[in-house]
Amino acid sequence: MANTFALILVIATFVTGIIWIIDKIKWGPARRAAQKAAQEKATVKLDEEVLATIHPENVVIENARSLFPVILIVFILRSFIYEPFQIPSGSMMPTLLVGDFILVEKFSYGVKEPVWQNTLIPMGKVKRGDVAVFKYPEDIRVDFIKRVVGLPGDHIVYKDKQLYLCASEPCASYKALEMNFIGEQEFVDEESTMQVYNEMLGQVAHQILINPMRIDQPARYYQQPETVAYEWIVPEGHYFMMGDNRDNSRDSRYWGFVPEQNLVGKAVAIWISFEFQRSSRSILPSWVPSGVRFDRVGGIK
Repeated sequence: MANTFALILVIATFVTGIIWIIDKIKWGPARRAAQKAAQEKATVKLDEEVLATIHPENVVIENARSLFPVILIVFILRSFIYEPFQIPSGSMMPTLLVGDFILVEKFSYGVKEPVWQNTLIPMGKVKRGDVAVFKYPEDIRVDFIKRVVGLPGDHIVYKDKQLYLCASEPCASYKALEMNFIGEQEFVDEESTMQVYNEMLGQVAHQILINPMRIDQPARYYQQPETVAYEWIVPEGHYFMMGDNRDNSRDSRYWGFVPEQNLVGKAVAIWISFEFQRSSRSILPSWVPSGVRFDRVGGIK
C-alpha cells in the first residue's frame, strides 16, 4: 500500500511539472508573441496591466506554474534527504519525549523511491544502536520509531528486564548487554518512578528506562518457531527493534521483525521540542504547547 502523503506529493509534483514544461515550451511563448504583436500595433506603449489582458493566462496554469518549484523542492527534500517527524508517544523515553520534533535522514539506508520504498541506490548500512523510523509491519500506513537492537543473524533474548545478544553463528552463548544504573526519576507520562540505566548497544551508549513495578509478559511476546518465548533469531533482510522505554513500548518483542524495505531512515536530530504540561485550570486546548524545551535541540544518541 502506498504512503498516502508521498503519493499525493508525487502526483502534485508530476502534474505541476508537466504544466510548467508545457508553459515553457508552448503557452508562454504564445502569450508573449500575442503581447508583442499587440504592442507593435499600438500607437502608445502599453503597460503591464494592459498586456496581461491580451492572451490572458489561465489561473490554474498560473498557480501550477508558480507552485511547481516549491513543490519540487519539498518533494526532493522530503523524499530523498530529510523528513520531519513528531514523536507521539513515550516509547523512546528518555531518548525522545512526546513533543520532540525530529529530522530523519532518508538516505542513511539507501536512496528509495518515495511511494513503495524500493531501494534505487544502496547507501549506508543499518547499525546496531541506530534510532530508526520504519513502516509498522502490521500496518505500513503507520510510522514507528525504535532503536535497532538486532541485525540479520543475531540471536536475542530479553528476560527479567535484561537484554542478551549473540551476534555469532553458531551461537554458543548469549552475552548480557552492559547496564549501569544511573538513578531513579519521575516522568509525567509514567505512573511510577522509573529506573534510568546506561546501556551499551554495540558502539552506542544510550539511556533506557525500566519500570520496576511492571513484570515481563513473555506470554504476549511474538513466538518465533523453534525458539522459547523470550528468544528471537533475526532473519536475513530483517531487524529487531525495541523502545528505550522498555516496559512501555510495543516493539519487536510483541509483533516480530522489521523488513529492510520498511525502513524509512535514521533519526539524526531534534530540531524543536514542545512540552504540553499544564494545570487543570488551564483554558488552553491540550494540543497547544505550554513551553519550548530548547535544551533538547541537537543530535540523537
